[in-house]
Amino acid sequence: MQQRLASCTLLLGVACLLAACGFQLRGSSDIGAALPDNWKKMYLVTSDPNGEFTQAVRTVFTTNNIVWTAQNDANYLLKLGPERFSKTNLSLNKEARVSQLELSMQSTFSVVGSNGEEVMPDTVASVIRRMDNDPRNELGMGEEIRILKSEMRTELAQQIIRRIGFFATSGP
Repeated sequence: MQQRLASCTLLLGVACLLAACGFQLRGSSDIGAALPDNWKKMYLVTSDPNGEFTQAVRTVFTTNNIVWTAQNDANYLLKLGPERFSKTNLSLNKEARVSQLELSMQSTFSVVGSNGEEVMPDTVASVIRRMDNDPRNELGMGEEIRILKSEMRTELAQQIIRRIGFFATSGP
């Protein structure tokens, strides 16, 4: 009983220390709140408006208080390039089969003002993940890659909004 009380007290103390120093998990803050109000009305320009990456960008931006408007009502246009996904073999096992893969996804984006002037030049955002491969489980590997690609799209969208947020708050 006394040991349980000590561990609970220790856990509570660690939680208080983390809260006191300002620690918070990545992605739990409201990036959109850091954007000036004039950056919160945007229009999305993309070659694949119904694609999974475009949907991830829309979701992440909407979650961060960005309002998607018609092009003539928007203060800024986000020009989003297509996602580029690649898979590279990193290592082989003793049977000369791939044992580790590197997955990478990247996209370019830029921001244009409502007057047509480029505000933020073409910028590349990229995400890299490594995964172990079991050559005997091809079906499972395919499903794991599909899940990782979805997570990478979301992480790429979060990276884009963080960069725009930094640019918007540090610019003149």
